[in-house]
Amino acid sequence: MDGIMNLITGILIKLGILKKDLDYHFARASMVIIFLFFGYQKWFQYEAQGLIPYISHGPLIFWMYSVFSVRGATWFLGVSEWLFGALLFWGFWNKKAGILGALGSCFSFIATFTIIPFFPNGWEASAGGFPAMTEHVGFLMKDLILFVVSFYLLREDLKRVSLPATESSRSDRAFLQNDSSFTQVGRRALRG
Repeated sequence: MDGIMNLITGILIKLGILKKDLDYHFARASMVIIFLFFGYQKWFQYEAQGLIPYISHGPLIFWMYSVFSVRGATWFLGVSEWLFGALLFWGFWNKKAGILGALGSCFSFIATFTIIPFFPNGWEASAGGFPAMTEHVGFLMKDLILFVVSFYLLREDLKRVSLPATESSRSDRAFLQNDSSFTQVGRRALRG
């Protein structure tokens, strides 16, 4: 088993998985793409109608219909999502902008994830209720993962802004330097 794992580890290392900040840049790019598409949907009537049950039962966003109307609330969300996406994109070059984008992103996904306990018929009664989700709750569960990615970006950008440029701000730096078994596997893989 160790031989197979060493082979797999070696291949992954050669493919560049450990290149500096690949995970960080990949997570940022993914969030920019998600906000681009999420924001685009908000300009159309089908999305405004589809969001009614979600927004109406959101403990943090229910007020939007009384302030903006159905279409106005959807447009507000679209503009917000494009703003967060643009700030995250700018974060490739400006970590302070990245912090603002990640904060907005975190709030966005907290606001949607908290709908779950309040969504009517969110748990399938024919399967015994909780934890058997209906498609509506399943749709909202993705927001937990997107929140985690947003928090990761927030944390990494905060580190990069607060630490001197000469220090490595990689969260896995200690792991990469101190884990002798990883170092040995990596060296064997790089030797081929």
